Amino acid sequence: MVDEDSLVSFVTGGGRLSAPDNVTPRYRGELMRLMAIFVDSEMAGASGFADCINLAPGLKERMTATRIVLEKFDHARQVLNLMEQFGANTAQYVGAHPWASRLDRSVNLGTRRIDGDMRLNVFHYPVNGWVDAVVMNFLMGQATVVQLGELTRGSYQPLADTLTAILPVEKRHAELGEKGLRVALERGHDRTDAQASVNYWYSRVADTFGTGSSDHFIQHRKYALRQKGREELLPQWQGIVHPILAELGLDVPR
Repeated sequence: MVDEDSLVSFVTGGGRLSAPDNVTPRYRGELMRLMAIFVDSEMAGASGFADCINLAPGLKERMTATRIVLEKFDHARQVLNLMEQFGANTAQYVGAHPWASRLDRSVNLGTRRIDGDMRLNVFHYPVNGWVDAVVMNFLMGQATVVQLGELTRGSYQPLADTLTAILPVEKRHAELGEKGLRVALERGHDRTDAQASVNYWYSRVADTFGTGSSDHFIQHRKYALRQKGREELLPQWQGIVHPILAELGLDVPR
């Protein structure tokens, strides 16, 4: 049986764990939570974006959206396979929640979590049209890139390796969201609508970086599953999206 103190000493010293047998129950709980957040967010994100495919203005955009949906489902599958090694019932997992369900658009959960599935709150909000979809995909896509970049340095090697392989694909999704927004504006879509979408999604995406002082983050840092919190990662995301928004003539909400 792995000793808790020995495990903490090992991972904080830069060690990597390689299999379920190497972890303690507490470490397992926090690792499973991280993986569930990723899987549920990919499932919900893919399911919600699938509803947007027919909103796309052209065949090329519909093919791109379909590919994004397929790849996000595949990313969920890859991490779910890791969860299965810890005893997760993958046969029941996919049908456990209505992944495409959304709350009313007027709701703003902030960082409060809803009981049940572990998706990030941003995936509880509905998309309102194609421009809204590409704005959300651009902003949340870049947030995902920042967040996954942090998780690739985590102490559970199989998850770090899996996310390292996933990261370039998620980066391309974010770039496609940006491209979709550029094309929409070039085709004469109302910039006012795009600004309204930025105003809606910006704070909701920012909330996905958490509070930086939660008990779970403290445990994640203890186990070297994550090191950077909201204070470091949010400015990193802002440094990516703010110049792009400015270039497109869109304001950063205050």
